Amino acid sequence: MIGAKNSSENLLPRRAIVLGAGVVGVATAYALARRGVQVTIIDRADIAGSGASFANGAQLSYIYTDALASSALLKQLPMLALGRDSAFRLRPSLDPGQIAWLMRFIRNCTRQRYLENSLEGLQLGLESQLAMRALLENHNIEFGHQSPGKMLVYDDAAAFKSACEMVSVRQSHGATQEILTPKEAIHKEAALAERAGSFVGAVYSPQEELGDPHKFCNALLSQLVTGYGVQVRMATDVQSWKADKDMTVVLTKAGEAIACDQLVICAGMDAATLLKKHGLGSSLMPMKGYSFTAAPGPASPKMSITDISRKTVLCPLDGAIRVAGIAELGARSTKIDPHQLASLVSTAAGVLPLAADYAGSYQSWAGIRPMTANALPIIRKVAPRVTINIGHGMLGWTYAMGSAERAARLMGEV
Repeated sequence: MIGAKNSSENLLPRRAIVLGAGVVGVATAYALARRGVQVTIIDRADIAGSGASFANGAQLSYIYTDALASSALLKQLPMLALGRDSAFRLRPSLDPGQIAWLMRFIRNCTRQRYLENSLEGLQLGLESQLAMRALLENHNIEFGHQSPGKMLVYDDAAAFKSACEMVSVRQSHGATQEILTPKEAIHKEAALAERAGSFVGAVYSPQEELGDPHKFCNALLSQLVTGYGVQVRMATDVQSWKADKDMTVVLTKAGEAIACDQLVICAGMDAATLLKKHGLGSSLMPMKGYSFTAAPGPASPKMSITDISRKTVLCPLDGAIRVAGIAELGARSTKIDPHQLASLVSTAAGVLPLAADYAGSYQSWAGIRPMTANALPIIRKVAPRVTINIGHGMLGWTYAMGSAERAARLMGEV
Protein backbone atom coordinates (compact mmCIF):
# COMPACT_ATOMS: atom_id res chain seq x y z
CA MET A 1 0.00 0.00 0.00
CA ILE A 2 1.37 3.40 -0.97
CA GLY A 3 2.34 5.44 2.06
CA ALA A 4 2.15 2.52 4.50
CA LYS A 5 4.74 2.47 7.25
CA ASN A 6 7.17 -0.38 7.76
CA SER A 7 5.44 -2.94 10.01
CA SER A 8 8.52 -3.34 12.21
CA GLU A 9 8.53 0.41 12.95
CA ASN A 10 4.91 0.17 14.12
CA LEU A 11 5.86 -2.53 16.62
CA LEU A 12 8.77 -0.69 18.24
CA PRO A 13 8.17 0.17 21.90
CA ARG A 14 7.22 3.71 22.89
CA ARG A 15 9.37 3.53 26.01
CA ALA A 16 12.39 1.29 26.51
CA ILE A 17 14.94 0.80 29.26
CA VAL A 18 18.50 -0.18 28.37
CA LEU A 19 20.46 -1.79 31.19
CA GLY A 20 24.16 -0.99 30.77
CA ALA A 21 26.05 2.16 29.76
CA GLY A 22 29.07 0.51 28.21
CA VAL A 23 29.69 0.62 24.46
CA VAL A 24 27.03 -2.03 23.77
CA GLY A 25 24.37 -0.37 25.94
CA VAL A 26 24.98 3.16 24.67
CA ALA A 27 25.05 1.96 21.05
CA THR A 28 21.78 0.08 21.63
CA ALA A 29 20.21 3.19 23.15
CA TYR A 30 21.22 5.13 20.03
CA ALA A 31 19.81 2.49 17.69
CA LEU A 32 16.46 2.75 19.48
CA ALA A 33 16.42 6.53 20.02
CA ARG A 34 17.08 7.28 16.36
CA ARG A 35 14.02 5.15 15.56
CA GLY A 36 11.89 7.37 17.78
CA VAL A 37 11.85 5.28 20.96
CA GLN A 38 11.89 7.08 24.34
CA VAL A 39 14.94 5.52 26.02
CA THR A 40 16.16 5.42 29.60
CA ILE A 41 19.68 4.07 30.26
CA ILE A 42 20.40 2.57 33.66
CA ASP A 43 23.86 1.63 34.97
CA ARG A 44 25.23 0.95 38.45
CA ALA A 45 28.48 2.86 37.79
CA ASP A 46 28.83 6.61 38.33
CA ILE A 47 30.27 7.21 34.84
CA ALA A 48 29.39 5.54 31.53
CA GLY A 49 31.88 3.11 30.05
CA SER A 50 33.50 2.32 33.40
CA GLY A 51 33.54 -1.47 33.00
CA ALA A 52 34.94 -3.55 30.14
CA SER A 53 34.67 -0.46 27.89
CA PHE A 54 36.99 1.70 29.98
CA ALA A 55 40.49 0.91 28.71
CA ASN A 56 40.42 -2.14 26.46
CA GLY A 57 42.67 -2.61 23.44
CA ALA A 58 40.88 0.23 21.55
CA GLN A 59 40.88 -1.69 18.27
CA LEU A 60 37.81 -1.65 16.06
CA SER A 61 38.78 -5.01 14.64
CA TYR A 62 36.04 -5.41 12.05
CA ILE A 63 37.94 -7.95 9.94
CA TYR A 64 39.94 -10.01 12.41
CA THR A 65 37.04 -11.58 14.30
CA ASP A 66 38.31 -15.15 14.63
CA ALA A 67 36.59 -17.28 17.25
CA LEU A 68 38.50 -18.23 20.39
CA ALA A 69 37.44 -21.89 20.27
CA SER A 70 39.55 -23.80 17.75
CA SER A 71 41.23 -27.18 17.32
CA ALA A 72 44.61 -25.53 17.98
CA LEU A 73 43.44 -24.06 21.29
CA LEU A 74 41.82 -27.35 22.32
CA LYS A 75 45.26 -28.97 22.29
CA GLN A 76 46.55 -26.23 24.60
CA LEU A 77 43.81 -26.47 27.25
CA PRO A 78 45.79 -28.71 29.66
CA MET A 79 48.75 -26.32 29.48
CA LEU A 80 46.48 -23.31 30.01
CA ALA A 81 44.83 -24.95 33.02
CA LEU A 82 48.27 -25.54 34.53
CA GLY A 83 49.19 -21.87 34.04
CA ARG A 84 52.08 -22.54 31.69
CA ASP A 85 51.16 -19.75 29.29
CA SER A 86 51.80 -16.33 30.84
CA ALA A 87 49.54 -14.56 28.32
CA PHE A 88 46.50 -16.86 28.46
CA ARG A 89 45.33 -18.77 31.51
CA LEU A 90 42.35 -20.91 32.33
CA ARG A 91 41.21 -20.85 35.94
CA PRO A 92 39.53 -24.25 36.43
CA SER A 93 36.64 -24.55 38.85
CA LEU A 94 34.16 -27.17 40.03
CA ASP A 95 31.34 -24.68 39.55
CA PRO A 96 28.62 -26.46 37.48
CA GLY A 97 28.06 -23.34 35.39
CA GLN A 98 31.71 -23.13 34.40
CA ILE A 99 31.83 -26.83 33.59
CA ALA A 100 28.74 -26.50 31.39
CA TRP A 101 30.29 -23.50 29.60
CA LEU A 102 33.57 -25.36 29.02
CA MET A 103 31.74 -28.34 27.54
CA ARG A 104 30.02 -26.02 25.06
CA PHE A 105 33.34 -24.34 24.35
CA ILE A 106 34.99 -27.69 23.59
CA ARG A 107 32.16 -28.56 21.19
CA ASN A 108 32.99 -25.37 19.30
CA CYS A 109 36.64 -26.34 18.90
CA THR A 110 36.13 -28.27 15.63
CA ARG A 111 37.47 -26.70 12.45
CA GLN A 112 33.99 -26.47 10.92
CA ARG A 113 32.51 -24.61 13.91
CA TYR A 114 35.59 -22.41 14.12
CA LEU A 115 35.07 -21.35 10.50
CA GLU A 116 31.33 -20.84 10.95
CA ASN A 117 31.75 -18.80 14.14
CA SER A 118 34.60 -16.72 12.69
CA LEU A 119 32.67 -15.90 9.52
CA GLU A 120 29.53 -15.03 11.47
CA GLY A 121 31.71 -12.70 13.54
CA LEU A 122 33.10 -11.19 10.34
CA GLN A 123 29.57 -10.47 9.10
CA LEU A 124 28.69 -8.72 12.35
CA GLY A 125 31.98 -6.83 12.24
CA LEU A 126 31.24 -5.49 8.76
CA GLU A 127 27.72 -4.52 9.87
CA SER A 128 29.26 -2.65 12.80
CA GLN A 129 31.61 -0.77 10.53
CA LEU A 130 28.73 0.41 8.35
CA ALA A 131 26.71 1.41 11.43
CA MET A 132 29.65 3.36 12.84
CA ARG A 133 30.13 5.19 9.55
CA ALA A 134 26.45 6.11 9.49
CA LEU A 135 26.66 7.42 13.05
CA LEU A 136 29.70 9.59 12.29
CA GLU A 137 28.08 10.96 9.14
CA ASN A 138 25.21 12.28 11.28
CA HIS A 139 26.98 13.26 14.49
CA ASN A 140 30.35 14.76 15.36
CA ILE A 141 31.39 12.28 18.06
CA GLU A 142 34.95 12.82 19.28
CA PHE A 143 36.70 9.69 20.57
CA GLY A 144 40.11 9.66 18.88
CA HIS A 145 38.73 7.73 15.91
CA GLN A 146 41.27 6.75 13.24
CA SER A 147 41.39 4.32 10.32
CA PRO A 148 45.10 3.39 10.09
CA GLY A 149 44.68 -0.35 9.52
CA LYS A 150 46.01 -3.21 11.58
CA MET A 151 49.07 -5.47 11.35
CA LEU A 152 49.17 -9.02 12.72
CA VAL A 153 52.73 -10.28 13.14
CA TYR A 154 53.66 -13.97 13.20
CA ASP A 155 56.74 -15.71 14.58
CA ASP A 156 55.60 -19.27 13.99
CA ALA A 157 55.62 -20.62 10.42
CA ALA A 158 52.75 -23.06 11.01
CA ALA A 159 50.58 -20.36 12.59
CA PHE A 160 51.37 -18.00 9.70
CA LYS A 161 50.38 -20.68 7.17
CA SER A 162 47.03 -21.14 8.91
CA ALA A 163 46.57 -17.37 9.01
CA CYS A 164 47.19 -17.14 5.26
CA GLU A 165 44.50 -19.78 4.67
CA MET A 166 42.04 -17.72 6.73
CA VAL A 167 42.92 -14.61 4.71
CA SER A 168 41.62 -16.35 1.59
CA VAL A 169 38.43 -17.32 3.41
CA ARG A 170 37.84 -13.77 4.66
CA GLN A 171 38.56 -12.27 1.24
CA SER A 172 35.86 -14.49 -0.26
CA HIS A 173 33.42 -12.99 2.27
CA GLY A 174 34.09 -9.31 1.61
CA ALA A 175 37.22 -8.58 3.66
CA THR A 176 40.33 -6.83 2.40
CA GLN A 177 43.61 -8.25 3.71
CA GLU A 178 47.18 -8.52 2.47
CA ILE A 179 49.79 -11.19 3.21
CA LEU A 180 53.20 -9.56 3.68
CA THR A 181 56.80 -10.64 3.96
CA PRO A 182 58.77 -9.15 6.87
CA LYS A 183 60.35 -6.62 4.49
CA GLU A 184 56.94 -5.60 3.12
CA ALA A 185 55.50 -5.33 6.63
CA ILE A 186 58.34 -3.04 7.77
CA HIS A 187 57.83 -0.89 4.67
CA LYS A 188 54.17 -0.37 5.72
CA GLU A 189 54.92 0.01 9.44
CA ALA A 190 58.40 1.37 10.16
CA ALA A 191 58.08 0.62 13.89
CA LEU A 192 58.48 -3.09 13.08
CA ALA A 193 62.09 -2.42 12.08
CA GLU A 194 62.81 -2.01 15.80
CA ARG A 195 61.13 -5.30 16.69
CA ALA A 196 63.18 -7.51 18.98
CA GLY A 197 63.77 -10.69 16.96
CA SER A 198 62.79 -11.70 13.44
CA PHE A 199 59.33 -12.75 12.27
CA VAL A 200 58.13 -14.96 9.43
CA GLY A 201 55.40 -12.73 8.00
CA ALA A 202 52.42 -10.50 8.67
CA VAL A 203 48.80 -9.95 7.69
CA TYR A 204 47.72 -6.37 7.02
CA SER A 205 44.07 -5.32 7.29
CA PRO A 206 43.61 -1.79 5.86
CA GLN A 207 39.91 -1.68 6.84
CA GLU A 208 40.59 -1.83 10.58
CA GLU A 209 40.00 1.23 12.76
CA LEU A 210 40.59 2.33 16.34
CA GLY A 211 39.23 4.70 18.96
CA ASP A 212 38.83 5.26 22.67
CA PRO A 213 35.73 3.31 23.81
CA HIS A 214 35.36 5.19 27.10
CA LYS A 215 35.35 8.56 25.31
CA PHE A 216 32.91 7.13 22.78
CA CYS A 217 30.46 6.07 25.49
CA ASN A 218 30.39 9.50 27.09
CA ALA A 219 30.41 11.51 23.86
CA LEU A 220 27.55 9.50 22.38
CA LEU A 221 25.68 9.60 25.68
CA SER A 222 25.91 13.40 25.67
CA GLN A 223 24.50 13.44 22.13
CA LEU A 224 21.68 11.11 23.15
CA VAL A 225 20.71 13.34 26.05
CA THR A 226 20.81 16.64 24.17
CA GLY A 227 19.69 15.47 20.74
CA TYR A 228 17.30 12.61 21.45
CA GLY A 229 15.97 13.26 24.95
CA VAL A 230 17.39 10.05 26.37
CA GLN A 231 17.15 9.80 30.16
CA VAL A 232 20.24 8.52 32.03
CA ARG A 233 20.20 6.91 35.46
CA MET A 234 23.79 6.33 36.58
CA ALA A 235 24.67 5.00 40.06
CA THR A 236 21.47 2.94 39.97
CA ASP A 237 21.90 -0.70 40.97
CA VAL A 238 19.31 -3.07 39.48
CA GLN A 239 18.11 -5.94 41.66
CA SER A 240 15.81 -7.74 39.21
CA TRP A 241 13.12 -7.31 36.60
CA LYS A 242 9.71 -8.73 35.81
CA ALA A 243 7.62 -8.70 32.68
CA ASP A 244 4.10 -9.57 31.59
CA LYS A 245 2.12 -9.08 28.40
CA ASP A 246 1.54 -5.39 29.12
CA MET A 247 4.78 -3.99 30.51
CA THR A 248 8.22 -4.62 32.00
CA VAL A 249 9.30 -3.36 35.41
CA VAL A 250 12.88 -2.92 36.57
CA LEU A 251 13.38 -3.18 40.32
CA THR A 252 16.36 -1.38 41.85
CA LYS A 253 18.20 -2.31 45.04
CA ALA A 254 16.98 0.99 46.49
CA GLY A 255 13.40 -0.30 46.20
CA GLU A 256 12.35 1.71 43.15
CA ALA A 257 10.18 0.22 40.40
CA ILE A 258 10.70 1.67 36.90
CA ALA A 259 8.20 0.66 34.22
CA CYS A 260 8.64 0.55 30.44
CA ASP A 261 7.21 -1.09 27.33
CA GLN A 262 10.36 -3.12 26.66
CA LEU A 263 13.63 -3.87 28.38
CA VAL A 264 17.02 -4.44 26.72
CA ILE A 265 19.71 -6.07 28.84
CA CYS A 266 23.25 -5.05 27.81
CA ALA A 267 24.82 -5.45 31.24
CA GLY A 268 28.02 -7.39 30.54
CA MET A 269 28.79 -10.07 33.15
CA ASP A 270 26.00 -8.69 35.37
CA ALA A 271 23.57 -10.11 32.81
CA ALA A 272 24.37 -13.64 34.02
CA THR A 273 22.72 -12.88 37.37
CA LEU A 274 19.80 -11.02 35.83
CA LEU A 275 19.10 -13.92 33.44
CA LYS A 276 19.74 -16.89 35.73
CA LYS A 277 16.03 -17.71 35.98
CA HIS A 278 15.87 -17.88 32.19
CA GLY A 279 18.51 -20.60 31.87
CA LEU A 280 21.26 -18.21 30.80
CA GLY A 281 23.22 -18.08 34.04
CA SER A 282 26.02 -20.23 32.59
CA SER A 283 25.96 -18.68 29.11
CA LEU A 284 28.73 -16.21 29.99
CA MET A 285 32.28 -16.83 31.20
CA PRO A 286 34.36 -13.93 32.56
CA MET A 287 37.58 -13.21 30.69
CA LYS A 288 39.91 -10.85 32.53
CA GLY A 289 42.20 -8.67 30.47
CA TYR A 290 44.83 -6.03 31.24
CA SER A 291 45.99 -2.85 29.57
CA PHE A 292 48.25 0.11 30.19
CA THR A 293 48.44 3.44 28.39
CA ALA A 294 51.83 5.12 28.10
CA ALA A 295 53.53 7.98 26.32
CA PRO A 296 54.80 7.10 22.83
CA GLY A 297 58.42 6.15 22.36
CA PRO A 298 60.90 7.18 19.64
CA ALA A 299 59.58 4.51 17.25
CA SER A 300 55.88 4.25 18.06
CA PRO A 301 53.59 2.53 15.52
CA LYS A 302 51.21 4.47 13.30
CA MET A 303 48.77 1.56 13.14
CA SER A 304 47.58 -1.05 15.60
CA ILE A 305 49.90 -4.06 15.89
CA THR A 306 49.03 -7.49 17.27
CA ASP A 307 51.87 -9.86 18.11
CA ILE A 308 50.18 -13.24 17.69
CA SER A 309 52.61 -15.46 19.58
CA ARG A 310 52.77 -13.10 22.57
CA LYS A 311 49.04 -12.26 22.39
CA THR A 312 49.80 -8.57 22.81
CA VAL A 313 48.22 -5.51 21.17
CA LEU A 314 49.93 -2.13 20.73
CA CYS A 315 47.66 0.65 19.54
CA PRO A 316 48.33 4.38 18.93
CA LEU A 317 45.57 6.28 20.69
CA ASP A 318 45.20 10.06 21.04
CA GLY A 319 48.93 10.75 21.24
CA ALA A 320 49.60 7.78 23.53
CA ILE A 321 50.16 4.03 23.17
CA ARG A 322 47.56 1.60 24.50
CA VAL A 323 48.97 -1.86 25.19
CA ALA A 324 46.57 -4.71 25.93
CA GLY A 325 47.00 -8.38 26.61
CA ILE A 326 46.75 -11.29 29.05
CA ALA A 327 43.58 -13.36 29.12
CA GLU A 328 42.44 -15.10 32.29
CA LEU A 329 39.39 -17.22 31.52
CA GLY A 330 37.30 -17.66 34.64
CA ALA A 331 38.78 -14.75 36.62
CA ARG A 332 36.10 -12.56 38.20
CA SER A 333 38.01 -9.86 40.08
CA THR A 334 38.99 -6.60 38.39
CA LYS A 335 41.80 -6.09 40.92
CA ILE A 336 45.11 -5.48 39.16
CA ASP A 337 47.69 -8.17 39.86
CA PRO A 338 51.02 -6.28 39.85
CA HIS A 339 52.88 -9.37 38.60
CA GLN A 340 50.52 -9.77 35.65
CA LEU A 341 50.77 -6.09 34.81
CA ALA A 342 54.57 -6.20 35.01
CA SER A 343 54.50 -9.23 32.71
CA LEU A 344 52.46 -7.30 30.14
CA VAL A 345 54.84 -4.32 30.27
CA SER A 346 57.83 -6.63 29.90
CA THR A 347 56.23 -8.51 27.01
CA ALA A 348 55.36 -5.32 25.14
CA ALA A 349 58.88 -3.99 25.63
CA GLY A 350 60.19 -7.27 24.24
CA VAL A 351 57.99 -6.94 21.16
CA LEU A 352 58.60 -3.28 20.28
CA PRO A 353 61.16 -1.80 22.70
CA LEU A 354 60.94 1.72 21.25
CA ALA A 355 57.16 1.90 20.81
CA ALA A 356 56.39 3.41 24.23
CA ASP A 357 58.02 4.97 27.26
CA TYR A 358 57.89 1.76 29.26
CA ALA A 359 59.99 3.19 32.09
CA GLY A 360 57.75 6.21 32.53
CA SER A 361 54.41 6.52 34.28
CA TYR A 362 51.35 4.92 32.73
CA GLN A 363 47.67 4.30 33.37
CA SER A 364 46.92 0.65 34.16
CA TRP A 365 43.62 -1.20 34.00
CA ALA A 366 42.04 -4.63 34.34
CA GLY A 367 38.54 -5.50 33.20
CA ILE A 368 36.16 -8.43 32.77
CA ARG A 369 34.78 -9.33 29.34
CA PRO A 370 31.68 -11.61 29.07
CA MET A 371 32.57 -14.54 26.80
CA THR A 372 30.17 -16.95 25.12
CA ALA A 373 31.31 -20.45 24.15
CA ASN A 374 31.25 -19.62 20.43
CA ALA A 375 32.59 -16.03 20.85
CA LEU A 376 29.42 -14.58 19.34
CA PRO A 377 27.03 -12.25 21.19
CA ILE A 378 23.57 -13.47 22.17
CA ILE A 379 20.95 -11.17 20.66
CA ARG A 380 17.44 -12.49 21.17
CA LYS A 381 14.22 -12.12 23.10
CA VAL A 382 13.92 -14.00 26.39
CA ALA A 383 10.35 -12.75 26.91
CA PRO A 384 7.92 -10.85 24.65
CA ARG A 385 9.02 -7.55 26.19
CA VAL A 386 12.63 -8.38 27.07
CA THR A 387 15.57 -8.49 24.64
CA ILE A 388 19.17 -9.38 25.46
CA ASN A 389 22.32 -8.09 23.76
CA ILE A 390 25.12 -9.76 25.71
CA GLY A 391 28.27 -11.86 25.50
CA HIS A 392 30.46 -9.81 23.15
CA GLY A 393 33.66 -11.02 24.80
CA MET A 394 36.89 -9.44 23.63
CA LEU A 395 35.12 -7.82 20.64
CA GLY A 396 32.54 -5.72 22.46
CA TRP A 397 33.98 -2.46 21.09
CA THR A 398 34.04 -3.94 17.59
CA TYR A 399 30.57 -5.47 17.66
CA ALA A 400 28.74 -2.73 19.60
CA MET A 401 27.21 -0.77 16.72
CA GLY A 402 26.23 -3.79 14.64
CA SER A 403 24.73 -5.75 17.52
CA ALA A 404 22.79 -2.63 18.56
CA GLU A 405 21.19 -2.43 15.12
CA ARG A 406 20.32 -6.12 15.25
CA ALA A 407 18.74 -5.74 18.69
CA ALA A 408 16.69 -2.71 17.59
CA ARG A 409 15.43 -4.54 14.50
CA LEU A 410 14.55 -7.56 16.61
CA MET A 411 12.49 -5.39 18.97
CA GLY A 412 10.43 -4.22 16.00
CA GLU A 413 9.61 -7.75 14.83
CA VAL A 414 6.50 -9.73 15.61
